[in-house]
Amino acid sequence: MFDHVTVRVSDRGESERFYAAVLAALDRPPTYSGEDLAEWNDFSLCQATRACPPTKRLHVGFAASSPQQVDAFWQSGTEAGFLDDGRPGLRSRYRDDYYGGWFEGDAARMARAVHPALAKRALDQDETRSAGLWHTTADEMIVAAGAGNGRARAGSGRVEITVHDAGGGIATATALADHYVDYLHLVRTPDGWRIINALWRWADGHGPRRS
Repeated sequence: MFDHVTVRVSDRGESERFYAAVLAALDRPPTYSGEDLAEWNDFSLCQATRACPPTKRLHVGFAASSPQQVDAFWQSGTEAGFLDDGRPGLRSRYRDDYYGGWFEGDAARMARAVHPALAKRALDQDETRSAGLWHTTADEMIVAAGAGNGRARAGSGRVEITVHDAGGGIATATALADHYVDYLHLVRTPDGWRIINALWRWADGHGPRRS
């Protein structure tokens, strides 16, 4: 049905590293890698630009010859440091003998979590603790997540969510992680709950500091 599939990514190097790892487990080595794109036969990826933004909300399934190959696919990705979205196993909602394992890019997770009108803010502090307003948009958050921003700080990876109030399609919550605290406003949309407003600080009480 398809001649080829090309995915535009926010971080070409990291994305190519991911696909090289997992597709090698499926005995699918790269067939081309150049400045323009990286290719595995009919599947390829290229660097997103301002004119051609990152591909969003795309699900791609790769065929495997056995459950053992699915296990190897999943293990290759997790050992390379990528987050999975479901360990290998039977997926009976598709069919009785469907066996699969999933990965999902951080950009895709972010796009699903935030409202397009999101405003994320913090106090932008200099050394004297005087403050301005630091601001980012939903699109900027998605691109940053796809580039791996936020992974560099070591920690347990746990995030403690507390919902303080919910009703009438809106909610307030806090997200407490090892290194940061998010104060969140959420709205219910036809696609589920989305974050529409966020104010954050580092867990040590500071906001982002000016360079």
